[in-house]
Amino acid sequence: MKNLLSIVLLWLPVMAWSQGSIEVKVTEIREAKGEIRVGLFNNEGTFLKNAIEGKVVKASKEDVTVVFENLPAGDYAVSVLHDENGNGEMDSNVVGIPKEGFAFGNNAMGTFGPPSFEKAKVVVKKEKVRQELKLKYM
Repeated sequence: MKNLLSIVLLWLPVMAWSQGSIEVKVTEIREAKGEIRVGLFNNEGTFLKNAIEGKVVKASKEDVTVVFENLPAGDYAVSVLHDENGNGEMDSNVVGIPKEGFAFGNNAMGTFGPPSFEKAKVVVKKEKVRQELKLKYM
């Protein structure tokens, strides 16, 4: 037990050192109605399906900023939704075109649909990664 405690105590500074954060500034919000939902994903398989963390803030005509802290070093992709009616999902028309604002990490866009995890990802190390994402409305 003493050896296990020693190992844990030795690794704590390394673990703390390898923690980073992502600051997401959302701009070009159409109106102060509903919520801005920001999702954080850490792998391609769950991208846009199962966020590892999410933040919801009240929509504003001004830019809004959310921060994801204490992230282990690695790759992360961000998605943003301006959920204007507050129903918790992306509303689209009959052909699947979004009715609400959206953005992805690196301001990436897909050809027909969302971008890949690879295009929307940022690499987190120990520093703060900043993303300024412009909402797009169709």
